[in-house]
Amino acid sequence: MVPRESYARSRRALVRRRDRQRATVSHERWLVSYADFITLLFAFFTTLYAISTVDARKLTAVVDSVQSAFATAGPAARDARRGHTAGGVPARLELPVQPPGDTGRDAVELREVKAALDIRLEREIAAGDVQLEMDPRGLVISIREAGSFPTGSADLSAAAQVGLRQIAETLSEVGNAVRVEGHTDNVPIHTDRYRSNWELSTARATTVVAFFVNAGLPPTRFSAAGYGEFHPRVANDTPDLRALNRRVDVVVLNPVTTAREEPRPRVEATSSSADR
Repeated sequence: MVPRESYARSRRALVRRRDRQRATVSHERWLVSYADFITLLFAFFTTLYAISTVDARKLTAVVDSVQSAFATAGPAARDARRGHTAGGVPARLELPVQPPGDTGRDAVELREVKAALDIRLEREIAAGDVQLEMDPRGLVISIREAGSFPTGSADLSAAAQVGLRQIAETLSEVGNAVRVEGHTDNVPIHTDRYRSNWELSTARATTVVAFFVNAGLPPTRFSAAGYGEFHPRVANDTPDLRALNRRVDVVVLNPVTTAREEPRPRVEATSSSADR
């Protein structure tokens, strides 16, 4: 009789314990799934950030390689681009990848160009007619209007031509692209030849480009831009400050700036002099 009562008590105790466990079920188990979801989101956006950082030089090298391979490819390569060889067998087109240039080396080369111009243009720099400086675009050779162009004109003075010959000789020793930028002050101009500072600044830039081309430099290396009075170096508050803004900047571009800002020719440039 005693063992049966003991068994009944144990049975009732087990049932009560099981009921208590059911009554104390956690209602915060969703936090585990939520934490896993947040962790996955963090990993996803970290991966997106990592792959969004693009090396412009490497990307340019890859694009050049692809364009070069496609431009010189024959029928077999065109079939390979579609994913098959002439026999219908899947193929993989191997593209030559050009090694990207060394940004540090390019910067050193432009500093060497600046050092050479510091010597060749020593007199012009001392007179304040020319200023050399490095900026993120490359080497900037700033030629002041004083001693270079008559007021309101795009005709080069004899003194300016001497300095430009020195610059041309130095540019012939490197292969960088060059952008010539014309700038004026904010004094309006309206003459029979130039109706605005836009026209004057552009005319001066193209005059310098023409001088370099006539000196034997490849025209494909050059571009010209006129900014009028809208990119001043200093405020146009006094005559002396306005004189600093009247200038032509010869910008020897580094490869990164060239790839980012200069247009690439789709076909090989040819002279049209024969057509004229």
